[in-house]
Amino acid sequence: MSQPAKSFSPLDPTSREPIYRQIYWRFREAISDGALAPGERIPAARALAKELGLARGTVDNAYSLLTAEGYIQSRGQAGTVVAAGLNVRPLNAHDDRAVSPPAGASVRHKAPVLPFQMALPALDEFPRKIWAQIGARCVRATGIADMANPSAHGLESLRNAIASYLQVARGIHCQPAQVFVTSGYRNTLTLIAHALLQPGDRVLVENPGYRPTRQLLEYLQIGVQPVAVDQDGMQVAQGVSDSAGARAAVVTPAHQSPLCMSLSLPRRLQLLEWASREHAWIIEDDYDGEYRYISRPLPALKSLDREGRVLYAGTFSKVLFPGIRVAYLVVPPAQVERFEHVSQTFLGGVPELTQAIVATFVTEGHFARHIQRMRKLYGERRKAAVRGLNSVLSEHIHIDTQPGGMHLILRLIRPQSDRALVERLLQAGIYAEALSECCIGPESHCGLMLGFANIDSQPRAEHLGKQILALL
Repeated sequence: MSQPAKSFSPLDPTSREPIYRQIYWRFREAISDGALAPGERIPAARALAKELGLARGTVDNAYSLLTAEGYIQSRGQAGTVVAAGLNVRPLNAHDDRAVSPPAGASVRHKAPVLPFQMALPALDEFPRKIWAQIGARCVRATGIADMANPSAHGLESLRNAIASYLQVARGIHCQPAQVFVTSGYRNTLTLIAHALLQPGDRVLVENPGYRPTRQLLEYLQIGVQPVAVDQDGMQVAQGVSDSAGARAAVVTPAHQSPLCMSLSLPRRLQLLEWASREHAWIIEDDYDGEYRYISRPLPALKSLDREGRVLYAGTFSKVLFPGIRVAYLVVPPAQVERFEHVSQTFLGGVPELTQAIVATFVTEGHFARHIQRMRKLYGERRKAAVRGLNSVLSEHIHIDTQPGGMHLILRLIRPQSDRALVERLLQAGIYAEALSECCIGPESHCGLMLGFANIDSQPRAEHLGKQILALL
């Protein structure tokens, strides 16, 4: 009897790869390398298990896989042998084994949370204990019907909760039937595009603006028409006169993304009048409208809509935590049937357990209290971040004054590439985004965008400011 175990590299009990798979690969390597020749007998499963100190079933699993792939054959009482006639070659970089992760390596690496990371709420202040308690209750209450395929439109209890919340907090009067639950803003915009737009249409977008909006529309072969913004938001009159025939406009009225000014009331009315006159659509991306620090949050643009031309996109990812992947869309009443039809194809459905937890979190009042706490906290953290950064960088940067939002705009006094600076900061473990990346065309804003929600003190901001200073 041959002793292939002598030529085995040691089994690694700490590896992510199961032991039976390690045994399988060691026999494959021995056969490929010629250490085990066709017709040569291999140890009985019981004997090898005893030799390696393993359960018999572990070796049986490895042998079953080798047999199924034709590497070994059982000959009854004559034992198990290497199959005859194998035309094998040594394993190399192109084999499946070569791309298996090394022992102890993670199969997927989750990016760390970096200082100043954008679109990230204060994770350290999220009420995890309350969330866990609600989650446990929802799991225990799960019935057979809850385990079936989720509704493409969203869980009824969550749609009811969203409709009630929007009426009180954002001034939007809507029925639960108008609410569609999605897995994020991109999913929301994709649904709108498939329901109301078609390839070749043109859409007005803010410039500078949210890059994923432009990228997604262009991928769907929908043209984007950039419209400049100023201190009052999108320059609606200029955009409308330059863009006859546009089918829609995407705007961020509460806090323009990325510059954070609010769309003025006259321009909101101009935009609504244009949409009514041209039978066009307004897509309102209200990604963090709750967070305004100089006064109460402004009502949503949708609250002024009397002609059914505004589609309101909201999200829980920015106000709870990004990993939740729950957003929503409010459509005009006349479009509900159309969106119900299209959602059957283009909405994959958010897990109902997640929706049930969010619905309970909202209906029991935790969501409203969380928003109020975070609005106060973010106001304090924004001041601390501004003071800390200015104490170190005041000769090199100017920080824009903004009414709300969750990030700062740092304008660079000395001309330089904001994109190159972002790369240097990232290598040093500090997150930033280049303002120029948000621009379309030659008229480019230059600066850094820094999220402040997770900067918990002025000394922390000062320390990070010194690191930034070293890289300017």
